[in-house]
Amino acid sequence: MTVVAWGYLVWVAIDFGATARAGEGAAWWFVALASLGAIACLFIALLLGAAALRTLGGPAAPTAPESPPRPSGGKRAAR
Repeated sequence: MTVVAWGYLVWVAIDFGATARAGEGAAWWFVALASLGAIACLFIALLLGAAALRTLGGPAAPTAPESPPRPSGGKRAAR
């Protein structure tokens, strides 16, 4: 759903951009609003896509390698 909204907002921004270049000054505000909406929709779509991949068993996040256990004691114990 968000991908469809993103596509529509991009199409609207392009249309308002053509209108704004033709001399309609107020259309620039609509270009800016449509662009911000498209950015937000794409961001949400990417977040939902990543969550869906995790749910479906996609690649897990990398984990840090286990470090060897620290020796007991300190400088005094090493003498």
